[in-house]
Amino acid sequence: MSWWGTLAGGAFGFMLGGPIGAALGAVVGRNFDRGLGGKFEQPSGRRTGGRAQGGLPRGHQFRVQAAFFTAVFSTMGHLSKADGRVTRDEIRMATSVMQDMELSPQQREAAKALFNEGKEDEFDIHAVLTQFRREVGRRSTLQRMFVEILCFAAYADGTLHPAEKRLLGLVCDEIGFSGYELESILAAVSAELHHRHDKDGRLSLDDAYAVLNVPADAGDAEVKKAYRRLLSQHHPDKLVAKGLPEEMMKMAAQRTHEIRQAYERIKENRGF
Repeated sequence: MSWWGTLAGGAFGFMLGGPIGAALGAVVGRNFDRGLGGKFEQPSGRRTGGRAQGGLPRGHQFRVQAAFFTAVFSTMGHLSKADGRVTRDEIRMATSVMQDMELSPQQREAAKALFNEGKEDEFDIHAVLTQFRREVGRRSTLQRMFVEILCFAAYADGTLHPAEKRLLGLVCDEIGFSGYELESILAAVSAELHHRHDKDGRLSLDDAYAVLNVPADAGDAEVKKAYRRLLSQHHPDKLVAKGLPEEMMKMAAQRTHEIRQAYERIKENRGF
């Protein structure tokens, strides 16, 4: 059973508490009010006891997954309003993330409600991120995935607004993530989006280096090391074991695909 199935079944009991527990409890409560109680899907069908493969005790994993899901969509909503208005592209980006995650109808309703809560003036981003950091701890791969999703959202309209970049910096400060790593992620996200929108569909060499976060004059050994490090950071099974919601495995797999493409492009150019 997934964390969502546990929550819907009443076993989770909103035990997260704090602003994240309150937000999750509110949106799930509204879903129950609409007659969805007892109909929540359990995508994975995995058992709830024991320990996730190679990772956290199952109960702790559920807490991290619930916190990640809640913080992603509420912070994404807050980010969408950072430049003063929520654009159609930003709404489309949030919808695209939900589609990539293949959420059930009930999960999608919850994600939309969290996104809308994040847009509210009274949304306490500091409290949410503080609790997110407490739940996730020092799992840098989860922090990175969280920041990457937000960076894709920030670039939804094709431009990174200064206010959005400031908010991303605040997010990194609050969760203890490196500002240097943020810059490398922004460069990689920009390159990936450029590749996705390119008419011929071929990854340029410049974009390939940006995806791997290495300079064009890096040695072969440095390129290979960066490639292996990024693959390890984005390995879907490892991320889920550390607490990434299983619904986000497809997004992690997409990132892995982009990293492999970048490496193959550089490898082809250099002939090693």
